Amino acid sequence: MNFSLIICTYMRPESLQALLQSIQKQLLYPNQILIIDGSINNETKTVVEENKFQNLEYFLVSKDNRGLTRQRNYGVSKVNTDCEIVCFLDDDTVLEPDYFKQIIETFNVNSAIAGVGGIAINEYGWKKQDPDVLYDQKKYYLFEGFYYKEGLRNVVRNYLKLNSTLGSGKMPNYSHGGTSGFPLTGKTYEVDLLIGMSMSFKKQVLDQIKFSGYFEGYGLYEDADFSLRALQFGQNVINTNARLSHFHAESGRPNKYKYGKMVVRNGWYVWRVKNPAPVFKDRLKWNLITVLLILIRFTNVLTEQKKEEAFTEALGRSIGFLSLFVNKPKVNS
Repeated sequence: MNFSLIICTYMRPESLQALLQSIQKQLLYPNQILIIDGSINNETKTVVEENKFQNLEYFLVSKDNRGLTRQRNYGVSKVNTDCEIVCFLDDDTVLEPDYFKQIIETFNVNSAIAGVGGIAINEYGWKKQDPDVLYDQKKYYLFEGFYYKEGLRNVVRNYLKLNSTLGSGKMPNYSHGGTSGFPLTGKTYEVDLLIGMSMSFKKQVLDQIKFSGYFEGYGLYEDADFSLRALQFGQNVINTNARLSHFHAESGRPNKYKYGKMVVRNGWYVWRVKNPAPVFKDRLKWNLITVLLILIRFTNVLTEQKKEEAFTEALGRSIGFLSLFVNKPKVNS
């Protein structure tokens, strides 16, 4: 398949260079690489000009096209006319050599697939189950002979019976799904949600829908919104053989207060994309879990080293939650 890669970047020249160097080592190389740069200096442009990467096209966008969703849509408008698959990667990722080979093969083997995502191996938390150990399933998530140690937020939800009974990557009607990801079994798993660090879609999907203008700037959960809307065109899957590392570069991220507000308000928006008319039970669970997560984040002021970050994020979540009673986001159809 003919495929294009879009990398939206902002003020991360070193991270972008590391990604591009890993792309050079790919067993299957993109037919087109589009760098959509929203930076306010020329450092990223210099990196691109000083290193000659095959099939690369660089675009420095104006303020009107700056921000993740706008840059993604701008990139889509520049893909080759013969493109069949459009791949998206975060600029702070580094690929394993067969990453694109695995992604394209996944599309090839099943025509019903609309979107494909990969696995961040440096964030991998799964371990093989010991047959002699009895695992507390409130504290561990068990799947296909592997176990994943749940974080505090999910442990508390398990005890309060507020956990999702769906698999990882699936969004329940009250939105707060599992966050474990998948073990490296070599299998492909059907999901609702793909993660923006590593997602690819058929071009025909991107011909029909665009990334939502609601998610401005940093664009938290814009990937979830697009993934949900892409389901009308086919399945979304995670291929555990499509592997990369994700380094979460700090540059270009919002402060923790703004991030906390986005977690709640953008989370509410994506919930309503999935479930536009939730019944009382779904509304109750969404609100209870949201308040629970705010309280847990406040307790992190006592348990974590970065106390100021924990407090400002918890405050942002609180303000974001209260703002929903006054001004709910308008969900685009």
